[in-house]
Amino acid sequence: MSRSVSKLFVGALLAITGALTTESLAVNGWRLERTASASAVELSETLTHGSETETTTTETLQTETITEVLKLELHLSARQLYVYRGETLIANYSVAVGREGWNTPTGEFVVFQKRIDPAWEHPFTGEVVPPGPDNPLGTRWIGFWSDGENSIGFHGTPDESVIGTAVSHGCVRMRNEDVLALYEQVSVNTPVTVLP
Repeated sequence: MSRSVSKLFVGALLAITGALTTESLAVNGWRLERTASASAVELSETLTHGSETETTTTETLQTETITEVLKLELHLSARQLYVYRGETLIANYSVAVGREGWNTPTGEFVVFQKRIDPAWEHPFTGEVVPPGPDNPLGTRWIGFWSDGENSIGFHGTPDESVIGTAVSHGCVRMRNEDVLALYEQVSVNTPVTVLP
């Protein structure tokens, strides 16, 4: 039997989800069965057509690296945002935080929203500022707190001179280049810890 027939199955993926995973695929009378052992990191393939069978076994696969969780830790008094992968610090950013009376909330949160070129609604007047160079949110929004009416998150700013101060309505202002980098790293459900 020709192994070139297995080209029919190129692009078929095998997900190792437990101690032993088996996958069967059938195309034009050919049947491919793959069995993978996560503990032994081995793959066995059996290609069958009618009564003909060809099996290859114990092909060593590359071990997958388990990606550690990304998490954000915001220190309000230091005006610093720390980005960790597992326990390893991978980035830190200077930020502006909420001013007195509009303090950035402390506690444990998760990213619940991401927006590119967000519009901004003024919290007092309801005026909406569309995306653009005058938008107070800059080019990215990463929401992590909401009371159902108002939201607080990380965002850029057209005025980077405020970085390092307590000036916002509770949000965390970042340099535009920093929030662009952060936006690419986080996803919805990324943990956010805000400390005093």
